[in-house]
Amino acid sequence: MSTATPEPAHLPGTSAAEHLSPSFPARAPWGTASKLRAWQAEALDLYLAELPRDFLAAATPGAGKTTFALRIAAELRARRLIDRITVVAPTDHLKRQWADAAARAGIRLDPGFRNAHGRAARHYHGVAVTYAQVAMRPALHRELTLSGRTLVILDEVHHGGDTLSWGDAIREAFELADRRLSLTGTPFRSDTAPIPFVQYEADRHGVRLSKTDYNYGYGRALADGVVRPVMFMVYAGHMRWRTKAGDEMEARLGEDNTKDITSSAWRTALEPSGEWIPAVLQAANRRLTEVRQSIPDAGGLVLATDQTVARAYAEILENLCGERVTVVLSDDKEASGRIEEFSTGTSRWMVAVRMVSEGVDVPRLAVGVYATSSATPLFFAQAIGRFVRARRRGETASVFLPNVPVLMALAAELERERDHALDRRTGEGDDDDPGLDDGLLEAANREEKASDELGEFTWQAIASDATFDRVVYDGTEFGTLAEPGSDEEFDFIGIPGILEPEQVSELLRHRQARQARRASDRRKHAVEEPESAEPVALFRTLKEQRSLLNSLVGLYARQTGEPHSQVHAELRRVCGGPAVPQATVTQLQARIELLRRRLGRR
Repeated sequence: MSTATPEPAHLPGTSAAEHLSPSFPARAPWGTASKLRAWQAEALDLYLAELPRDFLAAATPGAGKTTFALRIAAELRARRLIDRITVVAPTDHLKRQWADAAARAGIRLDPGFRNAHGRAARHYHGVAVTYAQVAMRPALHRELTLSGRTLVILDEVHHGGDTLSWGDAIREAFELADRRLSLTGTPFRSDTAPIPFVQYEADRHGVRLSKTDYNYGYGRALADGVVRPVMFMVYAGHMRWRTKAGDEMEARLGEDNTKDITSSAWRTALEPSGEWIPAVLQAANRRLTEVRQSIPDAGGLVLATDQTVARAYAEILENLCGERVTVVLSDDKEASGRIEEFSTGTSRWMVAVRMVSEGVDVPRLAVGVYATSSATPLFFAQAIGRFVRARRRGETASVFLPNVPVLMALAAELERERDHALDRRTGEGDDDDPGLDDGLLEAANREEKASDELGEFTWQAIASDATFDRVVYDGTEFGTLAEPGSDEEFDFIGIPGILEPEQVSELLRHRQARQARRASDRRKHAVEEPESAEPVALFRTLKEQRSLLNSLVGLYARQTGEPHSQVHAELRRVCGGPAVPQATVTQLQARIELLRRRLGRR
């Protein structure tokens, strides 16, 4: 009599898991298998071929990690290799999300288990807990793990390295588990804290990097049509602020400024009392209106730095769209319920501080505003991951970004796959971009607030304005400077909500050409028209010419790879005259015309 293990598809107890949709809830995409996506089936075959004790699967947000993990759990239960399941998630909301998905796979998880309960209820197959919960009583969870043959699913496992005590607690609780399945959408951290149960191997430079057993990155998922492509709507603008020393400063977002100037300009842009954030929120709301013509329940999310500005942003949006805005704050006990209500509803906007940065499944999110000071690669990848979950063919995500170098670099690297490094590489050959400073703005804010107590003055945002700068899509940039509310801006934010990726690229090219024609027509019209009887104030003319020059400098710098400062220096050398703030209208126009000629030849 044969003792060979039967094929997984015929094992008892997996039928419910077979009918679990590839990405909970019921969002099987076009062109995929009715039961598992290709990557899920491939990773499942790899796992079942060896049945390892530890397995690390990295898959981009929206790819269906939950479905993959629950299918493995169902297979192991059917083979009678495990008796119980423990899911460890970052937040309480995700515990319930896991329990709902598990129910579709015929697995009963208790998301309400508390450490005070002492033991799990017998009518459940396992529990869903948080990393913080395990860290509070690791000995209890160790006992639960030893109470039977346990599969531990560590969701977003990089959180295991959040603090030294968490890492130690997770190791203590689960080191004797029969099997551990680690999942992550972002398999790297911004620090060098080790992630529990992850294997590290040294590269040729001696840097210890995490080893992933199966990797399904954003680039591959995008090619497979599993996730949405992202259009980054980039906004620049002129910022003015007062330092703690009482000096008034000004700068434009996107120019080659020092890091402290960049952080202050960025901070000024995000102040709700200025004009930058209201203009960007208005543009994002217009974009959402356009998307909802094709996707009626499409929603938008604004990621804010703190609770005060989150409430202020919500008030601005409510005035724009005329309906209540959902506000999600990390210390709000009702936060999870608010997220669920928004996820299943049809309202337009949600504003959150950190609660929706990772793991939370709100598939109808289609438009985002990155209005937070967080600048780490990890947070950025998690945040953008909220918008890439595809439900139907042709969906495109739209994310509005301030023109800050660190964010533009992260947007350009969206498809880059990373590993977690335990060591910092120094000297020549360093692959890390020195401009990617973690927490750049947060650090600046802390320094300013601490020094406010000591100085005669406090840091203060004086004024800000916004200009549409460009669209970044599929590694290509489209468009030039446009005023908020103008036809040129709407050319880009008015792109239809449902288009094939190649159609998006083609339409963006057409819109860019139309924008150039309009600018040319306006210049001809200005020459043909007689002078206006009413003179325009000089400062307004100077402001317009400076903005136009800076936009063209940015475009030329992007095409040539030269720093903005070098382009400005070359223009002064050829055309003469002082620096931009002191230049006359005639001097500015001479530089503008020179740049236009050079751009026309490229």
